[in-house]
Amino acid sequence: MNTRAIMREFGIRPSKRLGQHFLVDEAPLNKMLEAARLQESDEVLEIGPGLGVLTLELCRRAKKVVAVEKDPNLIPVLEKLTKSYKNICLLREDVLKLDMDQLRREYFEGEFKVVANLPYYITSPVIMKIINNRHLIKMAVIMVQKEVAQRLAAAPGSKDYGILSIAAQLYAGVDLICHVGRSAFLPPPKVDSAVVRLVLKDGPVVPLKDERLFFRVVEAAFGERRKTVRNSLISRLGLSPGDVEEALGRAGIDGTRRAETLTIQEFAALAREISKNLED
Repeated sequence: MNTRAIMREFGIRPSKRLGQHFLVDEAPLNKMLEAARLQESDEVLEIGPGLGVLTLELCRRAKKVVAVEKDPNLIPVLEKLTKSYKNICLLREDVLKLDMDQLRREYFEGEFKVVANLPYYITSPVIMKIINNRHLIKMAVIMVQKEVAQRLAAAPGSKDYGILSIAAQLYAGVDLICHVGRSAFLPPPKVDSAVVRLVLKDGPVVPLKDERLFFRVVEAAFGERRKTVRNSLISRLGLSPGDVEEALGRAGIDGTRRAETLTIQEFAALAREISKNLED
């Protein structure tokens, strides 16, 4: 598909406001399709189809494709390019405002996959929306900024490890599929990209007594990365130094460590022990 010719035909100019960078290289596209492991019975949600490069390939492989596009200028392009396919539904919507349960009831028969080249400016909220709707989504293959991909896949002890790493890895297996250079897009963005696969799980990888408290503890610990876990928790959770020391001790965690060194299992143990102090 000739992206430049389509842009000329429809008078399309990439919107900076919507973070539009159209994929022109087929290599990362093929990597995404391979990573999605699409079967003829699969139903797919595509977010930000743009000029339809990925959309057409999804239509050829999946049972059904629901493509959500916010830019009204792109809808006529997508309608023309996909007119020969009966298995696609184009929605002019803001994906961040969509009720995913309602979307599932109206357009899908069961669980679905997400395959998308995400607009940079909504990457993190879309990822969190995918994770929060893991009861509907069994897999997501997404192209994101390289630094976001590194954060998603980061291991404890690395500089990229943080809240997003924990949120993703708590509920999904994370695979870094490939890196994508800037020249793969028109216009080229200022940063490199990467393709990531999230295989969603029904429940967390570790038992959680209180999910909200778990994330309160994680956010407090990472709130001031230069501080020790002990000092971050004292300043951000509103607990006394004694209560924090006691919880750390029961969880078997050295309070002089930094948040980025703690595993998900250690955060879960810490949250469990802190909950005991809150109950007292």
